[in-house]
Amino acid sequence: MKKPLWIKGTIMLAMLSLAACANVQTATTLATAVGEQAGVLSHAEVESIRKSTVAVARSLEDFTPEQEYYIGRSVGAVVLSKYPAYTNAQGNQYLNMLGQTLAAASDTPQIFGGYHFIVLDSNDINAFATPSGLVFVTRGLIRCCPTEDALAAVLAHEISHVQLRHGMQSIEKARMTEALTVLATEGAKTLGSPEVAQLTQTFSGAISDIAKSMINNGYSRSFEYQADKVAVVLLQRVGYNPRGLIDMLTVMEKKLKPGGFDFAKTHPAPRDRIAEIQGDNLSFTPVATPKIRQERFLKAVGNI
Repeated sequence: MKKPLWIKGTIMLAMLSLAACANVQTATTLATAVGEQAGVLSHAEVESIRKSTVAVARSLEDFTPEQEYYIGRSVGAVVLSKYPAYTNAQGNQYLNMLGQTLAAASDTPQIFGGYHFIVLDSNDINAFATPSGLVFVTRGLIRCCPTEDALAAVLAHEISHVQLRHGMQSIEKARMTEALTVLATEGAKTLGSPEVAQLTQTFSGAISDIAKSMINNGYSRSFEYQADKVAVVLLQRVGYNPRGLIDMLTVMEKKLKPGGFDFAKTHPAPRDRIAEIQGDNLSFTPVATPKIRQERFLKAVGNI
């Protein structure tokens, strides 16, 4: 006798609910056992669900530092296919000098492969940070920085994305969503080898998907606000004026074109980010910018 779909759906929902709060394979074993004993799942259905869950369990495993590194490199390759690197040794060396100093003071100073900072040859106002610590900043965004403190704020914001694992969180979400979608749609019927095979390959396009999302859509507003808050702390640790972030956002507000494909599309409005920073009542200790700091800034990127 064919079992009502709603009954099987209930069993699947229970299984997924358990999986959300316990070991996936253990929770599935319990849920399918209940379903089989209740007579709403056949033994064949139970076995196919258990096999598919192995694939889902893999998607929940923690990424190793090496995996994050290669994922980040792949995402970086996608960025460079859209924005060419700026072949200016002085500008890139300067950017790396600032970036490495800030990264060393972050909560994740040592990552597999280390941090690398690259200027992109584009007038777009944008920046990207991959999970592996590749940080890209366009010439257009550098022009929004009136001081070294402001440019340091840009780099601190991107380093914060790496520290907070925003890129990896996005990849993990995509991986899990697709796996659960397969289970949800196929769970009401017997999962055969094609479905199991699909589960083991569901994440083959995750890297390109997250790269496209990062470039075209940006991170969530909450992620951007989190990165701003951590950036302020990082700037204070190194001795930069944390108001450099507000200075950069103020200039950016004037330069961004509504409806554009850069920061205007991928980030909250600069005025909203400024309001969020100021709304936190963060105490900004006055920092005097040494003359030599501004001189080296102008020498390195003043004509970029």
